[in-house]
Amino acid sequence: MSDVTNDEVKALVARIEILEAEADIRRLQARYMFLCDTPIPEYGVTSDAERIDRIMALYTEDAVWEGVGEYYDGQFGRAEGAAAIRRHFEGFWKKDADPRLLLNVHYLTSEQIHVRGDLAEGQWVHCQPWIFSDGKALLRSSRLNNAFRREPDGQWKITRTRTENVFVAPLKEGWATDFPSESVLLKR
Repeated sequence: MSDVTNDEVKALVARIEILEAEADIRRLQARYMFLCDTPIPEYGVTSDAERIDRIMALYTEDAVWEGVGEYYDGQFGRAEGAAAIRRHFEGFWKKDADPRLLLNVHYLTSEQIHVRGDLAEGQWVHCQPWIFSDGKALLRSSRLNNAFRREPDGQWKITRTRTENVFVAPLKEGWATDFPSESVLLKR
């Protein structure tokens, strides 16, 4: 067996660092989607304000959240900076919303993550059913093209959430018959 060269060790370390970054970004994106689900499945989160705090902890101060394309430009717009993104989420989870959102679950697929040093981009397709208190329901699918940055403390954070509509399909009332009013993950 030949001796491993210093260059070979460096190349292996670089490959491992990319794999670790991809895993961190995958968990970060999944955590964001998990926190956006309704009912909120995160243990100990009892209000949308707490939910938003946890979501905002995933973003950089200079991040951008935007809906793009012919359908999402007008519906979601663009929020620049952490304060504007927080307002976006506060508007989404209004306490007096009518109809109330009863169910919203994000399913991610078609993942691609590209790491370049301390910066990365990721693309996904996601699909999510929505059920509202007035009986209306829909299935929404979007393409995500998000950006990430490794912060000085080594933690990856979201610098851009960009979502583009693939389709929105109305669902018949009653298409889903059994869903929780609150997540049992909230209880230990």
